[in-house]
Amino acid sequence: MSVEKDGLISACKIALISARTAPKARGTDNIVFKLISEKNEILKISEKMKEIGNSGYKTKTFLRDSENIKNADALILIGTKKQVMGLDCGFCGFNSCRELEEKGGVCAYNSGDLGIAIGSLVAKLSDFRIDNRIMYTVGYAVLKMGLLGEEVKIAYGIPVKVSGKNIFFDRK
Repeated sequence: MSVEKDGLISACKIALISARTAPKARGTDNIVFKLISEKNEILKISEKMKEIGNSGYKTKTFLRDSENIKNADALILIGTKKQVMGLDCGFCGFNSCRELEEKGGVCAYNSGDLGIAIGSLVAKLSDFRIDNRIMYTVGYAVLKMGLLGEEVKIAYGIPVKVSGKNIFFDRK
């Protein structure tokens, strides 16, 4: 393994610790993540994204991102399990947690906790000056593939790269 790749993997692991220790509603940790550094695994996800993009999706985002992640050195997958927090706050748009569960909604705190965890993770990657980008397209494909488990209902992917220019911006 090259110095860059070895350093990248170590930094990603530390960044994932930042996601794990980020504040969570009621102290309940529903965050699930996976670090993928094998090129063939990244290519499988890219293929699923291409399949989604070619199935009549409204924008070309899946196709663009499927090509973009092929050049990543690694891919961080992060999601949240769907779990009602039991606060009956109505923040999810339903009148109660019971109604939320009956109608199949997602607790707003699940999404909020995921956002805070992702923010902590990418901030730490930025501290290491590792190029990255948060992609919903990767998360959607990963959910369709079941790579984070059946309990995970919201996910994102964060491709990472060590190079002289951030390949995840200035894209076509």
